Amino acid sequence: MILLITSFVYLSKHACNVVAFIFLGLFVCLYLIFGFAAVSGVMDQESYLRPGDDEPSVLIGRALLRLQYCVVMAMLRIRQRIIQSFVVLSFVFLLLWTATFLYGSFYYSYMPKAAFSTDVHYYHRTDCDSPASFLCSYPMANISLMRNKKRVLTVGQAYQISLQLEMPDSLVNQELGMFMIKIACFSQDGGQVASSARSTMLRYRSDLLRYLGTLLFLPAFLSGVTEQKQVLEVELFSDYMDDPYVPSATAVIEILSNRVQIYSSHLYIHAHFTGIRYLLFNFPLLSALVGVSSNFVFLSLLLVLSYMRLLRFEWGLEQFRTDGLLSDRENNMNYNQQEDEKDAAAGAAELLGPLQITPTNLSQEKPHLHFGDGTEVHNR
Repeated sequence: MILLITSFVYLSKHACNVVAFIFLGLFVCLYLIFGFAAVSGVMDQESYLRPGDDEPSVLIGRALLRLQYCVVMAMLRIRQRIIQSFVVLSFVFLLLWTATFLYGSFYYSYMPKAAFSTDVHYYHRTDCDSPASFLCSYPMANISLMRNKKRVLTVGQAYQISLQLEMPDSLVNQELGMFMIKIACFSQDGGQVASSARSTMLRYRSDLLRYLGTLLFLPAFLSGVTEQKQVLEVELFSDYMDDPYVPSATAVIEILSNRVQIYSSHLYIHAHFTGIRYLLFNFPLLSALVGVSSNFVFLSLLLVLSYMRLLRFEWGLEQFRTDGLLSDRENNMNYNQQEDEKDAAAGAAELLGPLQITPTNLSQEKPHLHFGDGTEVHNR
């Protein structure tokens, strides 16, 4: 190592300084990286160095080994911090994605369609011979309230239903005066659910005003940019709510006049939101922020509580194992102590041999006296 550093210093003096120092830096980095896997070897090498050795090479070697050890430990800490940060960010991203998915699912399942519109095409009879009327029957239109096999109207939601009529500003419609428009809603079985009737008429304009308007917009009329017409909007239902037991499937619109002239007609259905639906529809960004944040906090709290419970369970299991090991150790010690006492008692009995007299033998033995003539006297 020292020789290589000396050679690089020599090259830096006689060659390009920038290139030499770049190679020196690369070599030091590679040396530290490859020394990452040799921490144990570093410690072993430090143990082999004698503490009383004060040579410069030994001191430099110790300094380099300590430097290498510090760098390796720093790299280990940085690696651990990077792994921990990656795990935390992964969990945060997963919780955020789950909270967003839950809010989106709730929004699309809870919020009904805000508006619905469709063209209205009328049909009528023209096979009559009466010259007094242009049509033989009232204009009628049948409208389906189903889209993609799903109902347009949501049960429990109030709707405003209106009809838009585009009518020519002709003398016939001006002389028509007021006329009635009737709507009836029917279920899938054909039963009538609800009905309503409203009256309307064209806006009145005098002949002078009509002539002046024609002269003023004559270039637009001639070029086809605009037309002489009026647009009427008739509110048929102001607060219609579908029946949950008999939902509406079709609607029949009938204009009670056989002289009316119509360019086109459109049916509009608008939902009147209240409560949470009103906030979700009129303040979508704020509602999304509050909803996602609430879901994120709830999921985070649930995850933290689950993790704490798991740690408590592991701690209890480890404590149970520790207590079991301690109790087994105490039982083994008590058993060994009892065995030692029994062995000691058995050894003492073997040493005493026939000299050992039990209390029972002492109580049964009777004292007696011996005389010189061989007689003995027993004490009773």
